[in-house]
Amino acid sequence: MTKRNKIIYWIATIWLALGMASTAIVQLMGVKEETDNITHLGYPVYLLSILGIWKILGVIIILIPKFTLLKEWAYAGFFFAMSGAIISYFIMGDPISKVLPALLLLVLTVISWYFRPESRKIIPVNA
Repeated sequence: MTKRNKIIYWIATIWLALGMASTAIVQLMGVKEETDNITHLGYPVYLLSILGIWKILGVIIILIPKFTLLKEWAYAGFFFAMSGAIISYFIMGDPISKVLPALLLLVLTVISWYFRPESRKIIPVNA
């Protein structure tokens, strides 16, 4: 892995972890704006607790070494959660300003996943 790719990976991963952790905390605290937002999108409020816990677990997994299969699941979970949020906002006709935070986290997820070092990838078994 080149030095440039390592820098890109760590910058994207740290920003992704901070973004996911901060939104998880807000979701777990049940902040009124967040509960209003989730009900506006048509989802039950208890989904915030599920998303918050999954995000915290995902952040831990992508930051610690090893556990490559769990890392793939964490990245997939982040991807599906953020793309689902983006689609939900578009379906509800919300302005782009509501979509941008989820879009940023989606982009950071893809960049972090793409530039992850070999030690954080699943090594395919030759058949």
